[in-house]
Amino acid sequence: MIAPVAQLFQWLSDQALPFWATHGVDHVMGGFYERANPDGSIVGDVRRARLVARQIYAFRVAGELGWSGDALPLCHHGVTALLDRHTSNDGLAISCFTPATEVSSDTFDLYDQAFVLFGLANGTRVMPGAALEARAQQMVARMRTDLSHPLGGFSETNPAQGPLKANPHMHLFEAALSWMEVSNGADWSGLADEIAELCLSHFLDQTTGALHEFFDTDWKILRDPPQDVVEPGHQAEWSWLLMRWAIATGQRQRFEPFARRLFAIAESNGRNARQDRLVNELDAQLAVRWGHMRLWPQTERIKALVLLAETTPSPNERSDLTQKISGSVSAMLDYFDHPVRGCWWEHLDPQGQPVAEQTRASSLYHIIGAAAELARFTGAKLN
Repeated sequence: MIAPVAQLFQWLSDQALPFWATHGVDHVMGGFYERANPDGSIVGDVRRARLVARQIYAFRVAGELGWSGDALPLCHHGVTALLDRHTSNDGLAISCFTPATEVSSDTFDLYDQAFVLFGLANGTRVMPGAALEARAQQMVARMRTDLSHPLGGFSETNPAQGPLKANPHMHLFEAALSWMEVSNGADWSGLADEIAELCLSHFLDQTTGALHEFFDTDWKILRDPPQDVVEPGHQAEWSWLLMRWAIATGQRQRFEPFARRLFAIAESNGRNARQDRLVNELDAQLAVRWGHMRLWPQTERIKALVLLAETTPSPNERSDLTQKISGSVSAMLDYFDHPVRGCWWEHLDPQGQPVAEQTRASSLYHIIGAAAELARFTGAKLN
């Protein structure tokens, strides 16, 4: 086993998962707590649909990887919260609620819609049956009726108002791929195909090959700062998703070049070479705009590296990618050198020093996602 991977899995088993399974669960109002202060005290603030969905995923995968904790009850707890708090009878996600007043926000957010669909797909793995998929299909039907964009994808208002965003579509893509793994319904492959095509036709800068974040109402890239941002973490995350799609559909010849190009941009333009970590933001010319290094781009880099290594026919290139996997995991371990066992630093500065801030429970989804890819690649297990 790659030595840093063993360290990561030990930390997950002994520290991170026990902390969030114990301190991060709200057994009174339902769902999960969002953040922990630097001293480990829990922040009982607004609860978001996206976190509930992410924690369902995190605990489900942890259980499948061998974690001995209460993975199944925690998943059931999350699905209950998702259905009770974050889905409505009209087919739209309820983004958040405030536990103190039990007031829910009725502001639509496509990002939360995507994550509710993702959470339902993961819930179906631990609570089999047709009910969760029926709810998910109702949500997609409502989106298609009210929010479909004529060029593909979805807006958040009807008629569409800018800026349109790539990031919610990335997570819709992830949700559709997750549903494809548990359902034979043609709707899911159709949704994934629509987003993959939208990515290639509109999200990518035809000059640089980079994936942009913000667009006008005709899906044209917004090129004035700060909306011209290019995120190295999202280059890696889209690379991983496009490779998954290419493999699932047998279209590697078409999609793999784009996936590898996105990852190359992340590595060549978005990596702090001295720290061996991805930075937060580039500008439209692919120069570093924000050199801090958040945790989640490192996890997405690992996921992309693993899948690219698995699909590389050249033994020499595979060996090189394996070395990069080891280095990237090792670089990520520094985020977990936190005074509270089971918490982490969300940002390191350009010199690799931690930035004192709250730990976000939502980052566990990213960490577990990287662990899942590493487990498949190395055979590692949690204990």
